[in-house]
This record gives sequence, C-alpha cells and structure tokens, in this order.
Amino acid sequence: MAETKRDYYEVLGVAKSATADEIKKAYRKLAKANHPDLNPGDTAAEARFKEANEAYEVLSDENKRAKYDQFGHAGVDPNFGAGGGGFGGGFGFEDFDLGDIFGSFFGGGGGRASNRNAPRQGESLRASLVISFEEAAFGCEKEISLTRSEKCPNCNGSGAEGEGGVETCPNCHGTGVIKTTHRTPFGAMSSTAACPHCRGEGKIIKNPCKKCHGSGKVKSTRKLKVNVPAGIDDGQTISLRGEGNAGTNGGPNGNLLITVSVRPHQFLTRDGTSILCEVPITFTQAALGAEIEVPTLDGKVKYTVPEGTQTGTVFRLRGKGVPNLHAAGRGDQFVRVNVEIPKDLNGEQKELLQKFAESLGERGYKEHKSFFDKLKKSK
Repeated sequence: MAETKRDYYEVLGVAKSATADEIKKAYRKLAKANHPDLNPGDTAAEARFKEANEAYEVLSDENKRAKYDQFGHAGVDPNFGAGGGGFGGGFGFEDFDLGDIFGSFFGGGGGRASNRNAPRQGESLRASLVISFEEAAFGCEKEISLTRSEKCPNCNGSGAEGEGGVETCPNCHGTGVIKTTHRTPFGAMSSTAACPHCRGEGKIIKNPCKKCHGSGKVKSTRKLKVNVPAGIDDGQTISLRGEGNAGTNGGPNGNLLITVSVRPHQFLTRDGTSILCEVPITFTQAALGAEIEVPTLDGKVKYTVPEGTQTGTVFRLRGKGVPNLHAAGRGDQFVRVNVEIPKDLNGEQKELLQKFAESLGERGYKEHKSFFDKLKKSK
C-alpha cells in the first residue's frame, strides 16, 4: 500500500492562498526548529525536517505549486504515469503542459510540446545549514549530505541498455507531437497532441536500462563541501551551481540553494556588520571608573570605563564587528553599559551610603537638581 502524504500546505501550516513570503517564513521556522543538528538523535524532528523541505520545494516553485494545486501530489511526482499505466498514458506532468494543448488547438502552435528533445536544465534543490555566530562572521567550510538525481552511469543518461538502444520515433519524426487538421463551420483548425507511439518523448527505447529503468537518471546520496563566506547573515542563501538534479536531454544540472541559519551568541547580537553588546557594571565602577572585560568576536578585550559613567552610555570598539560580505573591512562593536544598583543592603551599608549622600549633597547630581528645579517652577 502506498504511503499517504500530508497536504503540503498543512505541513507548513499555511493557507492555500498564502503568499510566497508567508510560505518562506513558515518553512524557515519549521526548518530551524527541526534541523537534525539542533535535534541530535530525534528521528521525529528529522522526519518533520524532511517533510518541510519536500513541501517547500514544491510550494516555493510557481510551476510546481500550480500543478500541485490542480492535481495534488500526483502532479509533482516525476514518476507519475511512468511505464504506460494510469492517468496520463505514460507521460508525467513535469514534462507535459496542458496549456500547450489548448494553445495549439486554437492555432497557438506547438509551444513547449514541439521542443520535447531540447536540452532542459535540471531542477534546483534546497537545503539548510546551521552554523555558529562566529562561523557566520569569519566564514567556514561545512559538509552536507544531499540526495539528488544524477545521470545514470550505466547508460550515460540515454535510458537504453547498450549502444543503439534508442531510435527516433517514426510516427512523429522525433518531435514528440502529432498535428491534425479539423474542418469546422469556421474553417480549418489545427491541433497538436502528444504522439501516442512514443508518448510525447520523440524517441523509443527498445531495451530499457536495467539500472534506471529507462529514465536515464538515478537517485544518489553524496556529501558536499560548502564554503560559507565570511559575513553571511541568518536567513541568507548560498547558491552552488550545477549541484542540483540532473538535466534532461543533455541539459545542465540545476543548482543547490542552501539557506543558512545562525545560532544566537551568548553575549553578542548582530545588526548588519555591527556587533552589539550590553555589559553590567557596578555603581562603584561607574562612579570611580574601572577597567572591565568585554566579549568580542576576537575574544575578551580590556576597556577602561571613565569615572562618572551613566547607565545606558554606549562605547565604540572600532574594527571589532563583522567582516563585510561584499567588500573589505569590518564593522564596529558597540558596548552599552548598564549600572547595577545594589540590593539587600544591611544596616551598616545603608548608614554608610546615607552618610555618603549627605556629604555629597546635590552638587554631584546636576541633572537631578535641574529636573526638580524645573518641576517646582512648573504649574
């Protein structure tokens, strides 16, 4: 019994009317939550991750989505109709466009059906990669596992066992279509349809390859090394040309699109090429000044906080930000200090602090004095 697949819209948790942006956001959320690197050993999360990838591959492609909306999972199954059985008479929706039939029937010409034997690029594939905050900043090399269709090594993509196993269809002369003319009250009208003799392929395989069963392609799982450029940000995509599915009729391979997810840092956040960091300092450090340690992408650095520093003050560390993805140089790091007021003082500490306040009076608090002087004068 065939495995029943869930509706792709249900998998991503979006409505059928969802926009491309809504579909992308839903996919990224699911992919990040269920990525195998973040859920080691969790087979359920891995299954959800693969299911989300499959759904997004279809719904993110306008043509595939249209076919899925019209025909369901069968419309995007490359094996649908193979072997001459079932609906479609042996051709798949991936290679046959109903719009071409109607267009040619009303005099629109052969459309895509007249170019059945033209080289066609393979489908692009999508993958995701989770990296650390530092790896995103400085770049790294990662290895991913990818399952894709490749040219069958046994028949070199011809689909036939041995040499001379493929011949041009004598019925359509290799075009994959036949043209007929009909007499109507409005005059002669021509229409084209897939050749029934070769099922629209333009060629006949007399002895199908035993390895690929005549398709010319086989599924293969490979490990690929990915060079992640320095400065890449969360949600950005790396494109690897020619690493997608194999093309048809000698066409080039599709591409591999890898969406990057960046793990959050314990202390640092990012805004473009800038790094932001908040550091708590004590009341005494703020009042008297002090040398503090600040975390950066390059490790801990020393920074001297001047005396009288107010909470919320921001300091700049030049050149301590993220490398620019498309140019030379690095951004800056901005350090915001927050003065921490001590809690749970004992009696002696409160007394000392009170004496300190009395000795200082209002001369040490210019903003405080100015504010309340204005408040007294206001109505």
